[in-house]
Parts: sequence; structure tokens; C-alpha cells
Amino acid sequence: MSRKRITIRDVAEAAGVSTQTVSRVANGRPDVASDTREHVQAIIEKLGYQPSKIARSLIQGQSYSLGVVSYGLGLYGPSLLLAGIQEAAVKEGYSLMLKILENAEVQNAENILRDILSYHVDGILWAVPEIGQNRDWIQQALHTVSIPLVFLNVQPRPNLITAVIDNKHGGHIATQHLIDQGRQKIGIITGPMEWWEARQRELGWREALAENGRSVDESYVTNGDWTPSSGERSIRLLLEWHPEMDAVFVCNDQMALGAMKMAQQMGRKIPEDLAIVGYDDIPEAPYFTPALSTVRQDIAKMGCQGVKQLLARISNENGDPPPPVLLQPELIVRESSVR
Repeated sequence: MSRKRITIRDVAEAAGVSTQTVSRVANGRPDVASDTREHVQAIIEKLGYQPSKIARSLIQGQSYSLGVVSYGLGLYGPSLLLAGIQEAAVKEGYSLMLKILENAEVQNAENILRDILSYHVDGILWAVPEIGQNRDWIQQALHTVSIPLVFLNVQPRPNLITAVIDNKHGGHIATQHLIDQGRQKIGIITGPMEWWEARQRELGWREALAENGRSVDESYVTNGDWTPSSGERSIRLLLEWHPEMDAVFVCNDQMALGAMKMAQQMGRKIPEDLAIVGYDDIPEAPYFTPALSTVRQDIAKMGCQGVKQLLARISNENGDPPPPVLLQPELIVRESSVR
């Protein structure tokens, strides 16, 4: 036999109060006397009452759900970002409606937004990496989408609400560390240059060299695609072109793994002959041989900050938008870069 669903009227009758009082207690409203709140809460727990989210949304005019457009959940960064989004959303009593894209170079953003809007979400987090021209639709969308939009890890633009990591600073501190270690010939293995993050990390490398009076030789630059195999291929080219190279900044840890393997196969000792710094600080980084120095970026925190910005905009839609968030990465020094 199925158990009868406990209603708000059952709780009100058992507690000897009105349904409005039960509703106020269930929704955490402050306008309830403390002794009444404790009494009603005890009855709620005793009966196992679960407030209806649908009823709450009808009363308050909100769905208490957020739309999230993401890509590449099998990858380390996007999965960690979604974990941060979910943690922050659940803490605030919101559920998520996910739209996972097969291709980050989205050309049909309007259709995607229209589909998400059909679920009556209260706001949207756009968590797809900025690649090539896949942001050309943004300014038009700001005028056509009727609910708040927040963009994660996207190049800041006027009128956008953004939460991003300072990738340029990450590239700068990685390169400055290598300079401080006395390295003279510092190369770079970039990510795919159509990615905004990859361009920012390379810019940090360039600026650190220039600030220290080092000339930038374009032949010390190779482009990877975030994979270990591209790290292998790129370091082999750099060392063939420049046997004197004594350091390299690799723009993610997966490529650094491939670069370390190939460099060692080519007879280079790490860090004695070649210092290496990666980017991301994946969980496996301390277990590389040698342990990998890297730039740690708090991707989960970026997801949390994005949710906070979105909720702030939802609660104050007609006021000033929340300021952009720029999270600072941190250099983690291990064996691979220290003499």
C-alpha cells in the first residue's frame, strides 16, 4: 500500500496553526515567532512533510531552477566547473537544467537559448569555452533574452556579467618563476590558439619575458591541442630547433605529461637540463616523475562565483549588474622546475 502524501494542511492541523504559517516556516521566512517556528518545524520533521517546489514556484513566480550550457564534461576542467555550479546552486535551493553541447564551436546559440527558456528557468549560466567566433551572438542575445545571463571563462565585454580566471596572470607567474630559477632560453607550448584561454596564457609568457628584458623569439613557440600527444610532438620540435632551450612553459598539465616523457626520451634530465611548468594542477600532477610544477586555477570556485552573480542579478534584475569576477591563479612549485 502506498503511503499518503503529507500536505501543508496536514501539518497546519497537527500544529494548530494556519497553512500560511507553515508556508512561512517551510520557506525560511523571518516573520514567524521563534517558538512557533520551532513547534511547526518539529511537526514538519515528525510527519515527513516535503514542501512542493511547483507550488512555491507558482506562488513566487520563480522556478528555482537555473539553465547551464556546458561542453566536454569528460574533460577535467568542465567537469570541475559543473561541480562548483551544482554545489552553489543546491546550497541556495536551486536545481539545474543542463544542456550539454557536442561541439563547443556552437553556431546555433539562439536555438539553444530558446530551448532552455522553454523550461522557464530563472537564469542561464553559459559555461562553454570561448573558441573562434562562437561568441558573435552575445550582444544580440543580451537584447532578446528576457532572463539574466552569466558567462564563465569568457573574454570580458561591456555589459556582460562574467566570472573568469586571470589566465594572463597565470602565464606570467609561470614564466617569471622560470626566470627566477635562472633559466635563459624559455619556450612555450600553447593550447589551440582559437581558444581565448590559450591566447591569454601565451600573452602572460610574452609579457614576463619582455618585463625582464628578454627578447621574444617566435621559433620558441609551438601550438598544442591540450592532449599529451601534442605535448610530445611540440617538445620534440622545440628541442630539435633549439637544443639550448633550458625551460618550457606548457599551457596545460596533460600536454606537460607528454612533454616530460618525450624530453626524457631525448636524453634531457628534468629539471637539471630542462625545467617544466604546467597549468591546471590536475590531481595527478604531484605524481608525475618528477612532480610537476604548475599553475593552479580554482575552476570549481569560478562555477560557484558564477552562480552567486546569477542569483544576485535574479534578485535585483532592474538594479546595477554585479561586478565581473576575476579569480587569480596560484603557482604551485614542485620538482620539475627547481634546480
